[in-house]
Amino acid sequence: MDAATRLADIRQRIDAIDSQLLALLSERARCAQTVAEIKADTVPGSHYYRPEREAEILRRIKADNPGPLDGEEVARLFREIMSACLALEKPLAVGYLGPEGTFTQAAALKHFGHSVHTLPFGTIGDIFREVEAGSCQFGVVPVENSTEGVINHTLDMFLQSPLRIVGEVTLRIHQHLMSQAGVVTAIKRIFSHQQSFAQCRAWLDRHLPNAERIPVGSNAEAARRATESTDCAAIAGEAAAELYCLRILANRIEDDPGNTTRFLIIGKEDAPASGRDKTSLLLSCRNEAGGLYRLLTPFAEQQISMTRIESRPSRQGIWDYVFFVDLSGHRTDPPIAAALEQLKAAANLFKILGSYPEAVL
Repeated sequence: MDAATRLADIRQRIDAIDSQLLALLSERARCAQTVAEIKADTVPGSHYYRPEREAEILRRIKADNPGPLDGEEVARLFREIMSACLALEKPLAVGYLGPEGTFTQAAALKHFGHSVHTLPFGTIGDIFREVEAGSCQFGVVPVENSTEGVINHTLDMFLQSPLRIVGEVTLRIHQHLMSQAGVVTAIKRIFSHQQSFAQCRAWLDRHLPNAERIPVGSNAEAARRATESTDCAAIAGEAAAELYCLRILANRIEDDPGNTTRFLIIGKEDAPASGRDKTSLLLSCRNEAGGLYRLLTPFAEQQISMTRIESRPSRQGIWDYVFFVDLSGHRTDPPIAAALEQLKAAANLFKILGSYPEAVL
């Protein structure tokens, strides 16, 4: 059999597989519609989006993947299938830190898929308020960066907000220098978010030491400002370059190639256990010798792993602090449930911010 005949046979086989895929996708979509009808009849007003269910599906898909496609790639494909099917049930409105083209929007689309309705807001506080008011079912907010650490504004909002953490997503952050100019040496001013300047400090010191660095509210805003003159540039992601028709002059200029930001998904209700979860707490103790030790002792006694602890001023008094703690496990897991009961008695302030699936993608 010659090459042309073999190619024709393979292409015919691909066409047949595509038809099968289309039929299966349509069947899955009809099942999703049936689920929505059952929920509407039995539990009016119930949430169609189930973060623990989606996490379970994506983990199973990655574990069962036979190749040759990479497990992450297969999971991303299934994320988009689930997003499209969910939109048939009830389109989600998801708030993010705008304007369009920010890394927060990219995180929202990575977590929810491209069939949701993303809404940009000017500040992290605005996202919390709009989710509380019901304008959005969920919000996406940055909480920490692997290079620059915690985003304090996000943590501070939990001091006063009733919202829960219902999920998390991590995003590899690749920073690019973009401009209308044709060469790096033409750049006199650079716009970017302060965090991005910090993440690219060494590269900027080496390649553009004399360029003025002008901080703005977001990287998307930086890209917009870079369109004002050919001697201006922005540090932002690829999406911003495409959105504002800018030329990328230098790729991946972040100092740490593993630069990653963690984002939280905020909503009004806890997520049920998915089998691989985190629990986030807000705690405070008396300002006395051994106070923090006694506060954390229940975790050690129950052999619970703490994945993060951050302190922040409580805003209730001078030198008075609260602690944000992340644990491995769900609040309903027996060891964590037992530790939480002990904490209620020992802590001055005790608030469960949420139990939610660990990031899958």
